Amino acid sequence: MTDKPILYRVAERASDRIFVDSNIWVYLFTDDSDAKSKAAKTFIIDNAEASRLVISYQVVNEVCSVLKKKKYTEAEIRNVADDMMGLCEVCNYSGEIIFMASELREYYSFSYWDSHVVASALTAQCNVLASEDMQDGFMIGTMVIRDVLNASR
Repeated sequence: MTDKPILYRVAERASDRIFVDSNIWVYLFTDDSDAKSKAAKTFIIDNAEASRLVISYQVVNEVCSVLKKKKYTEAEIRNVADDMMGLCEVCNYSGEIIFMASELREYYSFSYWDSHVVASALTAQCNVLASEDMQDGFMIGTMVIRDVLNASR
C-alpha cells in the first residue's frame, strides 16, 4: 500500500485526549499491591480531570470479560462498567472504524483487536493511546502510543 491510510486525515484533528486501552483498566481493577496496578491507578486519577479520557465499548467488553474470568460477580462487573463509562467519553463503534482497522492492519501489521483500538482512538481524535500492549512511542499520524505502566519511562 503506497497511499497513506484514511487514518491520517482523522488524526490531524487530535486534541488533548487520551484513549485508554483495556490492559490499563484491568491492572486498575485487579491487584492493588502490584506496581503496574498502582501505576494504572495513578495514571487514571492524574488524567481524569486534566484530560478527556476516552474508551470504546470494545475496551469495556474486554475488561468485563477479564474480570469475569477473575471471578468478579455480575454486580461487580456492572459497577466497573458503569464507573468506566461514567469517567470517560465512550466512542461508538462504526463502519468507519472497521475499515480504518483494516487499513491499519495492512499498513502497520497491527493485530486484529489492536487495530480496532487504534482506529477507535484515531476516530475519537485522541493524541495519546495509553496501552501496555503496543510499542511505546510509536506515532500514527499525530497520535502517540504510550506505555503508561512502564516504570522506566
